[in-house]
Amino acid sequence: MLFLGSGELGKEVTIELMRLGAWVCAADSYTGAPAQQVANEARVLDMADAARLRALFDEVRPDIIVPEVEAIATGELSDAAARGVQVVPSAEIAAICMDRERLRVLAHEDLGLPTTPYRFAGSLEELRAGAREVGYPCVVKPVMSSSGHGQSVVRGADAIDAAWVEAQEGRRAADEGDVSRVIVEALAPLDYELTVLTVSSSAGVVTCAPIGQRQESGDYRESWQPAAADGEVLERARAIACTAVQGLVDKATASGETGWGVFGVELFVLTDGSILFNEVSPRPHDTGMVTLISQRLSEFALHARAILGLPVTEGHVALAMGDGQTAASHAIVVAGDGEAEFTGVENALAEPGTDLRIFAKPRVHGHRRMAVSLAIGTDAGDARRKAADVADALTITVR
Repeated sequence: MLFLGSGELGKEVTIELMRLGAWVCAADSYTGAPAQQVANEARVLDMADAARLRALFDEVRPDIIVPEVEAIATGELSDAAARGVQVVPSAEIAAICMDRERLRVLAHEDLGLPTTPYRFAGSLEELRAGAREVGYPCVVKPVMSSSGHGQSVVRGADAIDAAWVEAQEGRRAADEGDVSRVIVEALAPLDYELTVLTVSSSAGVVTCAPIGQRQESGDYRESWQPAAADGEVLERARAIACTAVQGLVDKATASGETGWGVFGVELFVLTDGSILFNEVSPRPHDTGMVTLISQRLSEFALHARAILGLPVTEGHVALAMGDGQTAASHAIVVAGDGEAEFTGVENALAEPGTDLRIFAKPRVHGHRRMAVSLAIGTDAGDARRKAADVADALTITVR
């Protein structure tokens, strides 16, 4: 196995793969990344540099390549797949999910999934016209970006020029030359968001119980499973997720790839109860860290099994809590510049039904997610409170 990206999610998948006998090399842009701390070997390089990535493939000669970040020279993934290397979930899927334009066309125009009204634009003039068509307020995003980078909410025509500039500055560095295409979407009357972890394996496509979440500035801060939503909403969410992932898997199999792995399908639930498809992450999802305590097999264990060709069925994705219980995760974001030291763990984990993962990232520069707390409660509110209490009980010093 060769991991491209070695963060906290990759660390958990690496551990699960090694438990099943896999040899793992973990690559990232810096030394001491979380997955590198547990893998058999590690490499440091700029994975958006096609020549360096090709040289890494030639050196390691992996059977399976697992992209865990998006800043990768995707052309090299396609070349590796053409040589018979298994890319997770596939080189074709990785390319589609990196590009909002290709993904939205597949989801809405090919698969018929409900989405917000949208237009694409390759110039400021096209963006102005597209915004008029979808109406104000609207959201402008680069077709290639992540974690909210380059995204703007535009309330009126006088702010559209600034949104274009923001999208160009926030786009992924290696996307498409001097100008990034953008998507402009109507701002939907959002009630809440759901993530549906969906697993494609040798046994087909199955979904985990939908996950509720809270974000700040496009980044995950809390998640809970099962989501506190109407049963009909949850079933429709699972159906949309299955359709989206099956459509991607069909693209993979058409090009001779497996399409196996965990997908994080992001959905919007509107104030009228309708559900819209938003995006897909072709890998374990941040919000899915709650499965470390909520499910017998976490999203990381499910990803490892699917990658290796093992069957994942409905029984494998079941919750592992008592009736009526809910699990929650709480991201611990640290501010500062230096090494982060955690103390007070004995107090933080004093209450039964709680847990903690400290990622051991070597340094903080500004703000960085450094740990996650976990808890099981009688309902979503109780579980979220307990997870927050674990985080609050810690003393974190940056030196």
